[in-house]
Amino acid sequence: MSQGEPLRLHVPEPTGRPGCATDFSYLRLSPAGAVRRPEVDVPPMETRDLAYSLISVLDAEGNAVGPWVPQIDIEVVRKGLRAMMKTRIFDSRMLMAQRQKKMSFYMQSLGEEAIGTAQALALNEDDMCFPTYRQQSILVVRDYPMVDMICQLMSNERDPL
Repeated sequence: MSQGEPLRLHVPEPTGRPGCATDFSYLRLSPAGAVRRPEVDVPPMETRDLAYSLISVLDAEGNAVGPWVPQIDIEVVRKGLRAMMKTRIFDSRMLMAQRQKKMSFYMQSLGEEAIGTAQALALNEDDMCFPTYRQQSILVVRDYPMVDMICQLMSNERDPL
């Protein structure tokens, strides 16, 4: 803007509002199972097109289709689901304790339980993990004792640190 022109602010109209149907027709979405899956050892430049694609695995009926369908043993899936549920329960209780001033600090992982769970399940049992905030599920899926986790959070005499 040159000097003397009034300032203007343009706020674009949102494509949807709470309670109203949103129009996503402007998005270019690939059908489930249509995006290719490269080998794990290809050079990074050969995967560049994937950065501009949406990898969809579930079709409209909820069935996993295409090359990205994971080949996971059902017991591993159950272990992951249990770990995510335990993490959510642990999170809820620790957040309540923090709000009751029983501990000084707690970072909830609500909605991010699958990240640490999948990471831990994808690695070998003896692989090192470096969890940060919101990755309690790494410890939970590896069956780290919850009592020890709680003691560390409360900084009591059983704090392993």
